[in-house]
Amino acid sequence: MRIAIVDDIASERETLKNRLNIRLARLSLDATISDFDSGTDFLSVAEKERFDLVFLDIYMKNENGVDTARALRFFDTDCLLVFITASTDHALDGFRVRAFHYLVKPCTDADLAALFDEIVKHFPSKDRYIDVNVTGGTVRLRFQEILYAEHYQHQIYIYRTDGRKVVTRQTFREFAANLTDGRFFLCSRGLIINLEHTGDFDGTDFVLKNGKRLPVSRDLSKAARLAFGDFLFERRIQP
Repeated sequence: MRIAIVDDIASERETLKNRLNIRLARLSLDATISDFDSGTDFLSVAEKERFDLVFLDIYMKNENGVDTARALRFFDTDCLLVFITASTDHALDGFRVRAFHYLVKPCTDADLAALFDEIVKHFPSKDRYIDVNVTGGTVRLRFQEILYAEHYQHQIYIYRTDGRKVVTRQTFREFAANLTDGRFFLCSRGLIINLEHTGDFDGTDFVLKNGKRLPVSRDLSKAARLAFGDFLFERRIQP
């Protein structure tokens, strides 16, 4: 995810950047943040390299953030636009440029948490990750590259889409708790799969797209069928 902060006050840009980095880490979202002290400088970059999320101050020296937003919408209609403002006097203007949200200064941690609850719905796959401790260091795995993981002899084996596997030692409960995403389903006390790579559920097993069959506990078979159906439905309605 590429994020831009546009604000003419350096201290406020730095404060917001630090708070965003904390929030991104908590949500396991991989992102790069760029900051700009004017709408003009931001637009010159945004025309060449698209941003996914933009935090735009409305009241800047010699500039109005709404004007910057209008210019942005001429060549980028998709990025999520969050206005930073001391008031919501420009709410109607924000609607016209399809603003995603307002952050009223000074924003609280609760404000940012609520905002990111909505943002993550727009980035359900490519930007989520988990850091796994292995012998010799740490491996970062994007959610989308995990096929499934199983607990065996006090270790967790994580199978990847590229055919490799990662082995880590921790409790399975702790590991599974980090996969905070609707695409993962807990098949049993020691097996979790990524529905993104599942082709079918036959009532007893999930069948991965590569042909691998993974069993589901009998008492979870109904929940598995519902979860798989919900996942397929959500994937169909995503733009």
